Amino acid sequence: MARRPHVAPPQKKDGPRINQEIRVPRILLIDEHGEKQGEMPIEAALEAAQEAGLDLVEVSPNTSPPVCKIVDYGKLKYQAQKKKAEAKKKQKTQDIKEIKMRPGIDTHDYEVKTKSMRRFFDEGDKVKITLRFRGREMAHQDRGAELMQRVKVDFEDIAKVEFEPKLEGRQMIMIMAPR
Repeated sequence: MARRPHVAPPQKKDGPRINQEIRVPRILLIDEHGEKQGEMPIEAALEAAQEAGLDLVEVSPNTSPPVCKIVDYGKLKYQAQKKKAEAKKKQKTQDIKEIKMRPGIDTHDYEVKTKSMRRFFDEGDKVKITLRFRGREMAHQDRGAELMQRVKVDFEDIAKVEFEPKLEGRQMIMIMAPR
């Protein structure tokens, strides 16, 4: 049995239609200087683009008639790519940093942890405070709640509580986000 050769499906083009891909009889033309030339047949617009040594690019296909502009398509694509990269660079992802404590934490240890938390909030990250209870510490959950309250009060000026302290098994969890 002979196998048929595999034929790849035609590639779907993304982006605006250019030059001969524009299949409408009449368009509204904007020249390379950004001046409106008015409504005209597609052939005349293609000719004008060829004379200028540039491409005819469909900028607004859903209007009647479609709006086309005479521009350098390669340059247009490059600028769009640069704009997209710039927007991506400016966007900040918000991470969740975790700080682990114990109910009987010493004052110096607490200060070290709060210093780290302050740095995380300055960087724009959320902080998950995990308070772990071991053994008989489970009988003194009120001490854990007091510690969480102390953290809330210490950071109320720069952070807000996103997830109130809640006991889950042997640990109490609270999530704070920068203001």
